[in-house]
Amino acid sequence: MAISLGSAAPVWAQSFDVPAGPLGDVAGRIGAQSGTTVTVPDPELAKRRSPGVRGRLGLREALRRALAGTGAEARFFDGRTVRIVRRTATVPKAPKPSRPKPAVRPVAPPPAAEAPEEIIVTGSKAQTSLDSYPGTANIIDIAGSWSTRNGTDGTAAITRLLPSLSTTNLGRGREKIFIRGVADSSFNGPTQSATGQYLGDVRLTFNAPDPSLNLYDMRRVEVLVGPQAPLYGAGSLGGIIRFVPNTPDLHRLSGSASALTEYTKGGGLGGEVNAMLNIPISDGRWAARVTASTGERAGYIDAPAQGAKNINPTQSYGYRIALRGEDVGGWTLDLGHVRQHIETASGQYVLHGPGEPTIAQPFRSDYRLAYLRAEKQLGDAALVSTTAVVRHDLESEFDASPLFEIVSRFGEASKISILSHETRVSGGDRRTPWVIGASAIYSRSLVSQFLDLADFPRIAVEVVDRNLDTALYGRVTRSLSPSLSVTVGGRLTYARTESYIRDPKPPNTAESFRDGARFSRTVALDWQPGGLFSAFVRHDQGFRAGGLTAYPTALGLVAQPFRPDTLDMYELGVRLGRSDRDELSLRAAFFLNKWHNMQADLIDVTGFPYTANVGNGRIVGLDAELRWRPAPDLLLTASAFVNDSRLTPSEAVGPAGKGQPLPNVAGVGGRLAADWRRELAADRTLTARASIRYVGKSRLGVGSVLDIPQGGYAVIDMGVGIDVGRIALSLNLDNVADARGNTFAFGNPFSVVRRDQVTPLRPRSLRLGIDFAF
Repeated sequence: MAISLGSAAPVWAQSFDVPAGPLGDVAGRIGAQSGTTVTVPDPELAKRRSPGVRGRLGLREALRRALAGTGAEARFFDGRTVRIVRRTATVPKAPKPSRPKPAVRPVAPPPAAEAPEEIIVTGSKAQTSLDSYPGTANIIDIAGSWSTRNGTDGTAAITRLLPSLSTTNLGRGREKIFIRGVADSSFNGPTQSATGQYLGDVRLTFNAPDPSLNLYDMRRVEVLVGPQAPLYGAGSLGGIIRFVPNTPDLHRLSGSASALTEYTKGGGLGGEVNAMLNIPISDGRWAARVTASTGERAGYIDAPAQGAKNINPTQSYGYRIALRGEDVGGWTLDLGHVRQHIETASGQYVLHGPGEPTIAQPFRSDYRLAYLRAEKQLGDAALVSTTAVVRHDLESEFDASPLFEIVSRFGEASKISILSHETRVSGGDRRTPWVIGASAIYSRSLVSQFLDLADFPRIAVEVVDRNLDTALYGRVTRSLSPSLSVTVGGRLTYARTESYIRDPKPPNTAESFRDGARFSRTVALDWQPGGLFSAFVRHDQGFRAGGLTAYPTALGLVAQPFRPDTLDMYELGVRLGRSDRDELSLRAAFFLNKWHNMQADLIDVTGFPYTANVGNGRIVGLDAELRWRPAPDLLLTASAFVNDSRLTPSEAVGPAGKGQPLPNVAGVGGRLAADWRRELAADRTLTARASIRYVGKSRLGVGSVLDIPQGGYAVIDMGVGIDVGRIALSLNLDNVADARGNTFAFGNPFSVVRRDQVTPLRPRSLRLGIDFAF
């Protein structure tokens, strides 16, 4: 696949100098030299020989010449996106001399005559076609203007597109992300994440909240739904989210910039500036790509007790530096560095009654990542090796005055380090891929907590968690018949976990130590009987390691261990039509999740955090998406999920939790959207979009203390945009009806038991953005 970011496809003549070679390479160079996005999703097609193209030509003519003799054609999706797909050869019928037919207007071949355009699920770690992937995967292509409008929201922007993806609302940089009802708790603690997050092949987190990377200059986002332990190991109970950035272009100096300004009703002004620069260092060998962002989202919450307004503004800045080298001793090398810094001035909640917050409750997240990825072709197979280092520092403070009735403050700081490595070999074709690999990850976190009470000495504790996880894994798909294929795979993991209190050392040394082996399996069948219908059935597993929880109280330190948990998923999916080419398409999946020894970060009746195994959970549900294109310019989308979850509680929760649903995920949710695009002229495109999403009711947590309702609201968003040459303008109105709702019933653990906290929706907001590319 070859990608190049541009603001709009140039339609005027320009100079092309692309030598003959594999079609994937030629398409990449054409995209780079024209400032467009040109993709070849079919890996077999990408290997075909292209004659290249030279001369001063329009983009369409350049592509026509480059595709000569390849059996491929260019399909233009908008002013910026071109996909190269197979062309089915047809032999036109010669007209009969005795009965000549009248001249008619040429028409495009019917969809049935078109060759399939494959969308590849790269998160499968092999070249797996989306239409033969035995599971649920959501592939979101990110256009330049979309990332300008939503990049500053990070992962939260993706949750607005997929009803089955949900998040807490503590504020950017401190969210927990859940997929399809696999939600453990509302609070951030030592438990490993229930959803895995990756930047390309690099793991972003282990036991920390979402780092919320800016999405500017990202190429696509893949969401693989359901446990992914056989491929990704621990910490992927609900699935994974994989961010795929644009890679450096080795042949062309290019860049882009964008600016956005935002006004929030009852709040204030905010804005963001983004920029990207791609620099070839050695033509055809090395190039660098630098992306930088900085911005502020206005606050919209007032604190009368502090005499302050709009107390929750969020500032952020970040950058990504990528260096690519090709044909370096037969290898393709990618080196990168990522930084994301986020600061919020205070908590993101209000109260039904007076009195709080009385002091500021700031939060800070500083995320750093460095990685090296090396890839080499081994005949028809590919060897990929990735090594990465992560440092993630988090600081947060809460007003503990409501508990002690004197001015008091509770603080927590986490210093998390991760070293990860994976080497894998993959091959096969798009219908029968295979992959084998080995991985290792070491994570260390130092969590420091303190309690400051007026006129009393500080009470503090430091807890260390260390995890070592090594694994061998493999997955293969084979055809049982022309219409039926089977996928089997497994992962053998040896894990070692250690947790202990470092300071102060308790009289009875509290620590938790575990090591042992675990095998996780996957089995799936995919049925392709022909025509529009296909189906799959799948069983997958996920797990997380155990650990130790400790926290300070006014009476001293409390420490206790918690055990590992596991999740088994059974899924039956059906597909009708193809979303990339058919006028009408449907994807639906029925699923059953069985969750054993469920871990959850909780708070006690006084508000102090702790972690425990809360029992066994069960989730039954339906997840579906319907896409309809009634006209070439208009796409209508309807997506929804329904689930029913129940908890069989352990002693940590007690009888009060019996029969409760799992926290934070509504029993029902949905989204309706309309996207319209019209080419006004050769270099002008007008777009419009509108959506309404509904978030059903849910509960904050498990147990009687946290059985607090939240959710039950609908939000309408609208927007328009126009692309003129290399400039794109956008105007968006979020929360058009200025809906009010409690998105999340938690802001301060020390007063949540009063049941008067509300985490409101952001009020109506107007965003104006501009993009420019060269």
